[in-house]
Amino acid sequence: MSSLVIDTHSAIWYLNRSPRLSSLARNAIRAAIEAGEPVYVSTVSVAEVTYLVEKGRLTAQQLQDLIAVLHRPDSGFLAVPFDLAIAEVLPEIPRQVVPDMPDRMIAATARHFGLSLVTVDAEIRGAGISTIW
Repeated sequence: MSSLVIDTHSAIWYLNRSPRLSSLARNAIRAAIEAGEPVYVSTVSVAEVTYLVEKGRLTAQQLQDLIAVLHRPDSGFLAVPFDLAIAEVLPEIPRQVVPDMPDRMIAATARHFGLSLVTVDAEIRGAGISTIW
């Protein structure tokens, strides 16, 4: 198994052991962690979860759990900043296909690293990004 990039919903669902996360996605995440390969979480996801907490769609505890796992060096999850190199890949993710900017930023992260993205998002899955769901 190789490293993966995981989107916001997948990260929250994995941490909450939610049945909404597909078994294929859950197994891929576990396999990467067990193989010692990092599961990359864009810092965009932290910003997105903060926004969803403010809107009342997620809990403050879910945000705290995400941040805590990203601070734990043994968790298998690794925060990756949205930087200039990733921003330069953003035009490769068409706005007409993936209109939501945080989704485009996370998809660009996967494209930049040449890794599969764990996502339920059908728009991203239709944007030529290697995905796991």
